[in-house]
Amino acid sequence: MLVVKLHFMPAVFTCNDGQTAHTLLQLATSEEESLKEGINFLRNKDSGKNFIIYKNGEELRACKNLCKHQGGTFIKDIEDLGNRTVRCTKHNWKLDVSSMKYVNPPDSFCQEELVIERDEENGFSLVELSPPNPWDTDPRMVVCLEKGEVQVTYLTHACMDLKLGNKRMVFDPWLIGPAFARGWWLLHEPPCDWLERLCQADLIYISHMHSDHLSYPTLRKLSEKRPDIPIYVGKTERPVFWYLNKSGVKLTNINVVPFGTWQEVDENLRFMILMDGVHPEMDTCIIVEYKGNKILNTVDCTRPNGGKLPTNVALMMSDFAGGASGFPMTFSGGKFTEEWKSQFIKTERKKLLNYKAQLVKDLNPRIYCPFAGYFVEAHPSDKYLKETNLKNDPNELNKLIGNSSDVLTWTPKPGATLDLGSLLNDPTDQNGIIDPPPGTKIFKESWDFDIYLSVFSSSFDDEIFRYPSWIKEYFTWAGFKGYNLVLRMIETDEHFVPLPKGYNYLVDFMDLSFPTERPEREHSYEEISSRATVMRHVVKHGLLWDDLYIGFQTRIQRNPDIYHHQFWNHFQIKLPLTPPDWEVFLDQEKANDATLQNCNIM
Repeated sequence: MLVVKLHFMPAVFTCNDGQTAHTLLQLATSEEESLKEGINFLRNKDSGKNFIIYKNGEELRACKNLCKHQGGTFIKDIEDLGNRTVRCTKHNWKLDVSSMKYVNPPDSFCQEELVIERDEENGFSLVELSPPNPWDTDPRMVVCLEKGEVQVTYLTHACMDLKLGNKRMVFDPWLIGPAFARGWWLLHEPPCDWLERLCQADLIYISHMHSDHLSYPTLRKLSEKRPDIPIYVGKTERPVFWYLNKSGVKLTNINVVPFGTWQEVDENLRFMILMDGVHPEMDTCIIVEYKGNKILNTVDCTRPNGGKLPTNVALMMSDFAGGASGFPMTFSGGKFTEEWKSQFIKTERKKLLNYKAQLVKDLNPRIYCPFAGYFVEAHPSDKYLKETNLKNDPNELNKLIGNSSDVLTWTPKPGATLDLGSLLNDPTDQNGIIDPPPGTKIFKESWDFDIYLSVFSSSFDDEIFRYPSWIKEYFTWAGFKGYNLVLRMIETDEHFVPLPKGYNYLVDFMDLSFPTERPEREHSYEEISSRATVMRHVVKHGLLWDDLYIGFQTRIQRNPDIYHHQFWNHFQIKLPLTPPDWEVFLDQEKANDATLQNCNIM
């Protein structure tokens, strides 16, 4: 790796269009001449930041050495003979630096390029152009907070109850029932007054459509008492509440707001919703500002606001735990041995801890709280996942942060309250965090499985599944085709044993056909065994496949071992907003049956 010292020059300047230009690296002519054809890894000795430059004759392209997925570092891809591809050390994503397109997963993302600017001596600089920070619009002076003026109470998982002067705001209320079909259950027991707290809120922020943040069982309880409560969501490509009408939950005051714009609540309180840089079509985060004091909640965002966030905020909260994916625990075959999966999880959790600790160090909030990771695979049939899909310990993360910074950290308990004014004025104030009373139940011991699982059981016996043609009807409705992937779907019981009379079928997405055997052409192949009750529920209601994948409701084998981004992105995010019209389907099938019976009689 070439290590370059940044030459003395203005590191930041403002362009005529209002953008800020950050000079990240400067190379003299002699250093440029040392660049070899193809990939060059460089590092700024002063900042410690890493970069990649691709040279093709006189043409140069450059980017940060930072994977767009989860911020991993790229290294040389030993399988690449053309010297164009780099591989991420986190999840083996591959970037073709000659085109700045990711090739694994194929057809997925593009890498943001840096601007190459020549100086008078024919050296060059790597420059990053950034639009103005939206939170700097209409800046407000920071006012010292009184004790009790701003209080943050943890309820469970990603749900916080914020008292902000005389207003109350709640984040992401998931307080009863499962998430992701039947795969996730609450780890913590919410305070017994959770519903009263929700009803008293002046506004609710819901970050995205995943069911550990947008919980329809929770919102159903709330809507029965206060259907007109103001709920705010970002203007994502797929609407956060796309399933509201089908859910039967009656909420009448949902507000969809643009990104990067202050939403004024009163003279002291405002908030701004920002999009995620990796999943802008669905993920968001939020900045809440009270009397100039900012609270940053990055929620589940992989790269919140493209990695550009306010520094020195009063309070920051983010996810931390890991384990929120079917990969690798639901995979088998090939390299996916128990030993490999165990080592992978151990390594990934450590990387995530280090990444979050570094992010907190870089942003330097006064206080940091790890949250949005307190779930458990509680159902007895998921014992394997509970024992193997290990999560990060929030206390370990907070210890790591404390070893490298002066940031105050808080590991929340259900019902515990952080007094922001007290801790900003005196970080040693022992009354700055008020724990729940002694004897308060912290962890859940029961989850009412039967109540919630009965919903899936009822879907299993639905009339539409009497007709094998539902398969063609469903996948035609889904609208994914023209991709060289053959999928085998196998219905199983809850222990992933194939059902003797369950459906077992192939889907060829090249032409959206349903062959009885795999085609002879070269093709990618995935085999997905899924719990029949959940799969049929997803099919019947036109739900996204996050319920299957993130909810651990499948077991997957694939050949070759490639993540098919286009396929999964479509079924997890881009399915039609309106579910299949099964009434029309049934009418047609019954008419066909009647016609067939008449023909037999004749």
